[in-house]
Amino acid sequence: MTDRVLIDEGSVPKLPNHVKLRFNEQRKQWVVLAPERLLVPDETSVEILQNCDGEVSVSGMIDVLAEKYNAPRDIIGKDVIELLQGLADKGFIVT
Repeated sequence: MTDRVLIDEGSVPKLPNHVKLRFNEQRKQWVVLAPERLLVPDETSVEILQNCDGEVSVSGMIDVLAEKYNAPRDIIGKDVIELLQGLADKGFIVT
């Protein structure tokens, strides 16, 4: 059994080697590919996933999104952490 990855503002998430974020030309949409699994993230989720490169912190992602959408940082932060934690729990994100 592996330990659960806990996501917080200090986390620097990335996609594991077996998970790929790709634009599917036939569907004209972004998809997350993993062995025997496919996710179709919404536009905001894609923005977050594109920053999961092992270099950008969750805090940095929150700052950029809060400014871009002119939204309260605490609300954006809650949503970003919730999304990333759910993906981490399913093995789509590591830190």
